[in-house]
Amino acid sequence: MNSPRKFRFARLALAAMFIAVAVSAAVRSGGDWQSASHESAGLAPPVSRTPGAVVQVYAARAWGWRGVFGVHTWVAVKPENATAYTVHEVIGWRLGWSDSVVVARERAPDARWFGSTPELLVDLRGGRATALIGRIEAAAKSYPYAGEYRAWPGPNSNTFTAWITRAVPELEADLPPTAIGKDYLGASLVGSAPSGGGLQLSLFGVLGLTASTVEGLEFNLLGLSIGVDPFPPALRLPLIGRVGAASH
Repeated sequence: MNSPRKFRFARLALAAMFIAVAVSAAVRSGGDWQSASHESAGLAPPVSRTPGAVVQVYAARAWGWRGVFGVHTWVAVKPENATAYTVHEVIGWRLGWSDSVVVARERAPDARWFGSTPELLVDLRGGRATALIGRIEAAAKSYPYAGEYRAWPGPNSNTFTAWITRAVPELEADLPPTAIGKDYLGASLVGSAPSGGGLQLSLFGVLGLTASTVEGLEFNLLGLSIGVDPFPPALRLPLIGRVGAASH
């Protein structure tokens, strides 16, 4: 294939991508957020039949046009013999009436996020979960950006989840490349990967590089991430997410 054909193919591919994004944004922007479903997706074990401890991490596409680009993530915990799950998450619009975006509330851990079905990223049960719940709750309470929120490049809900997963690397949470904000390190330029292992270089979440046995190798440009995970083999793509073998 000669160079002109290559450039023509690249332009067509780019145009197709933008058209797909525009159509998806138009579709996702329709509907009424007030009537969007928050029903359980059936991914969490019922508390009535699960006396043991449970820890789960979820991701679901954000509401409206933002969902074209990214997801909202959260962490759910249920101590042993507890009668309900507690979900830890950040909700940006809380700043309209509260001084903190951090929320810890009892709700269905696998609830649809304004109609979007969540993806289960981490699922720990029994003793392994019990050993981590206290540290998860402590990390949620120590989140340093509770009084601020920016959908891009962070701090946002994914920055919060990554703060917890960095503090509790035993979760081995592989936050998807669509979790925009997970790479936000504030004024720090160097830190651990969002999974808590490996290494991350990040300039305010808009430019960076992550290398970890959990995430593989991932490059971040303007909050959009692309990379490869060799174990198990998968591509990490902006807009799309992880494509390939199941995560760790």
